[in-house]
Amino acid sequence: MERTIIKYNHCEKAIYRFSVANVDMGDPGENEFKHCPICSETLMFDLLNAPVSIPSPFVNGHKVPCAFAIGSVHGPSFLGEWHDTELHVGITDSTGVVYNYTLSGLRRDEHGWEKCVCLQLVPPWRDHLKHTWDKELEQFCSLSTWAPERFDEEREFGSCCYGFALTFINHMRTLEGQPSLSREEFTGTHILPRVKTASKYIRVYQEISHNGLYIADQMEMTRLEL
Repeated sequence: MERTIIKYNHCEKAIYRFSVANVDMGDPGENEFKHCPICSETLMFDLLNAPVSIPSPFVNGHKVPCAFAIGSVHGPSFLGEWHDTELHVGITDSTGVVYNYTLSGLRRDEHGWEKCVCLQLVPPWRDHLKHTWDKELEQFCSLSTWAPERFDEEREFGSCCYGFALTFINHMRTLEGQPSLSREEFTGTHILPRVKTASKYIRVYQEISHNGLYIADQMEMTRLEL
């Protein structure tokens, strides 16, 4: 998903296409960007109605320090909520190394999370907390709870990797005097909204890939926040 999606409104519709920068100059498809695909009128925009680019929900997890990362071994297109494939999650340290719990035990991945959904947990203005985050993360990973032989045992209580990540987050919250978050609370507040946004983005991207554009009611896409 390397191409940039742009959105503009015309004929009371929200129209999504790939950026003209993704179309080779001289390509016959280049002219399609000059006319509305609904009414065929020449497209003219003022500053308030100019096409806008839609930010991708997928980021390089190794460049997001102190974050909760959601990925899929099959690539970002499998992060949609309609897929049955199991998602994998991890915690990044201050340098972008992703700590994650697997069947083989704790992993420290320096690559492989270049296309994932991230929730940054330490805001930039609290940069001084990064040292504490790294120290606590290393100590947390040394616990026998995360030994390889405990993986199946942890799986009985849900997603092992998710349990590892959320337990660490609650550990850090406790150190700051904040109450722990339940799995349902953390998922509903922080994870589901991001997965839904990613799902909508994937759907629009795939429609454009197959049909050259995606047209929707403006109100529908306002509700979708895309």
